[in-house]
Amino acid sequence: MLIGYARVSTAEQDLAPQLGPLREAGCEKIFSDKASGAKTARAGLADALSHARSGDVLVVWKLDRLGRTMKGLVDLAAELAERGIGLRSLTDGIDTAGSAGKLVFHIMAAMAEMERDLVRERTMAALIVARSEGRVGGRKTVMTPERLAAARKLLASGMKGREIATAIGVSVPTLYRHLPASTKDRTWEGSGT
Repeated sequence: MLIGYARVSTAEQDLAPQLGPLREAGCEKIFSDKASGAKTARAGLADALSHARSGDVLVVWKLDRLGRTMKGLVDLAAELAERGIGLRSLTDGIDTAGSAGKLVFHIMAAMAEMERDLVRERTMAALIVARSEGRVGGRKTVMTPERLAAARKLLASGMKGREIATAIGVSVPTLYRHLPASTKDRTWEGSGT
């Protein structure tokens, strides 16, 4: 079965230029969305994917109707392939049911992987430069010296770990992470946290 999917980015845009070609291509069911391609949760696409069965073909007017990023398209194509569902783009001339379409998608997948590797390499290089300049990334710790001192006093008074964490406004794992094991006594370990 041919299952069509159409998408426009805003409610003001018209789906008709996509719906006509999808019907002409022989789509028996057509699902649609009026939502940005950047949104990953799209009801129409989810319905189309849940309706599709092995041997069916998901048909779109153009590949960018499925998503904005190459990675997103490749991931979706891989998911469809695992389920035995083909993918056809009317204007891009891609049909994964045929050898040429599969080749094009493999090339696209390789390019997407290369793009991810390049982004990773640039990120690592930037982190190395930042560290050499004394900058460290990540979130700032919520466990200030004042909170740590308060936690130690409360622990010494016999308060349990969960109560201490609540009292100073941090999570129990954060509290455990910042208090060395040597400061934990039986009260701490018996806290049930």
